[in-house]
Amino acid sequence: MRAFFILLFVIFSANTSFGQISPSDFQLEHGTYKVGFKHYQKTDATRTYTRVFEWTNTTISRPIPISIWYPSTETTAQKTTILSYLEIFKNEREWEHLPNEQLLNWFPYPVNNTHNKAILNHTTRAFVNNKIANGKFPIIIYAPSYEASSIENFVLCEYLASHGYIVISSPSRGADMKYFSGGTHKDMEAQARDIEFLLQEALTFKNTDASKIATMGFSFGGLSNVLAQIRNKNIKAIVSLDGSIRYNYKVLQESPFHDIKKVDTPFIHFAQKDIPETVLKADKIDPKLNDEFEFYDNLIHSDAYKLKFHDLTHANFSSFGVLFRPRDKRQDKSDQKILASYKLVSNYTLHFLNAYLRNNQTSIQFLSNTPQQNGISSNLLSKESKKAIEKPFNFPDFNDLAAKQEYQKLEDLHKKLIQKHPTLTLPEWKLNNLGLQLSFNPKTSSYGILVFKFAIYLYPKSANLLDSLAEVYLFTGDIQNAIVHFKKSLALDPENQNAKNRLKALNK
Repeated sequence: MRAFFILLFVIFSANTSFGQISPSDFQLEHGTYKVGFKHYQKTDATRTYTRVFEWTNTTISRPIPISIWYPSTETTAQKTTILSYLEIFKNEREWEHLPNEQLLNWFPYPVNNTHNKAILNHTTRAFVNNKIANGKFPIIIYAPSYEASSIENFVLCEYLASHGYIVISSPSRGADMKYFSGGTHKDMEAQARDIEFLLQEALTFKNTDASKIATMGFSFGGLSNVLAQIRNKNIKAIVSLDGSIRYNYKVLQESPFHDIKKVDTPFIHFAQKDIPETVLKADKIDPKLNDEFEFYDNLIHSDAYKLKFHDLTHANFSSFGVLFRPRDKRQDKSDQKILASYKLVSNYTLHFLNAYLRNNQTSIQFLSNTPQQNGISSNLLSKESKKAIEKPFNFPDFNDLAAKQEYQKLEDLHKKLIQKHPTLTLPEWKLNNLGLQLSFNPKTSSYGILVFKFAIYLYPKSANLLDSLAEVYLFTGDIQNAIVHFKKSLALDPENQNAKNRLKALNK
């Protein structure tokens, strides 16, 4: 196996060179918080898993290694280093006991070279196991690329944590073991379920704001984070770091959960530069890859943005890619240009999250501006965007507003809504159902009566609504009003046997 990895690298390195970037070179504008970091492992007992190189038929509950970056106001003596991050990578690749001196020799990436050896002991922005700052913070769930580590984008995760976000991530693993089955919808489903596990885990923290949740995915993770949002309406924004939603949308379309109309949260996609024609031909890549984006084009109910970074190739959208990935001499830009654009990606990510999770007006304006209005050269970045088409206003939308005003003045609310949403319909049977649901709950019975009065205002000739309201009065002990409304119902529908039986019993 080691020989295969070496051969693979020799073939790949024919057109590559290595960057010379260290963690201190990123020069991001960090926020006011110190960055805390912790790593631990949980298990998902609902799924089984096989550790490939233990060569056994025994299965275990699916392990979920978890990395978390969070805002902190304290520092400890122990800062994370590149080596400590790579030790997590070693653990996630299921070589926990591999000696550190073998780390760069063992895996095909990061490779063992002078640069990578030199930066192993460089510190990062994060402090291990710091106490989390006081307050409630938005949650960002990071989905890594194909079979990648939870810490592959640690620079961006540290940056967001310094600005008051909790970022949680787990490695990208297949459904049954650490390896994928080829980037199929089965792999996507496995990662989406891991995202959902992380969401549940994050909501157990007392410092998380459950109303402000986003997903952020790089490469293959850019499929699973969209799938997770389709299934979880508490996810309020999606960040795609050159996500495979652009390149392999058909994988999402194969999922039984796929429904483009359910992608109804703000979406931003950061795309790599156009691949040169010589590379397209040499690597047999479809030229359509540079321009087509079916998923974005089909989005209906999302504020959507797509930004193309003219100095970044695909690998440059992750910290590991910038630090360790061999440069493709045919198309990669200089280290300085890569760093400048990675900084722009980080800045746009922060503004996008601030705009849609925190309603920050400065960030909203920044997103609406052209890059040139934000002082960014068109040589670095091009941008397109579109506004969401508002969904038809429906009965649940009406009920949400009615509940906020405790079902008072429903006639006035209805008149205002009809002016704004002339196609709004409130079916009689739904009002009847809502009224009964509220009425039979002792805590909300008064709301139910208000709903029925409004319903009868809309449908004054409905014997059924009058009969239901009479039943509610009877349930609450208001016998006089019950008799009055049973009689009204019977007057509209002389065949109403329920009203006849109730009146007969009440008269006795």
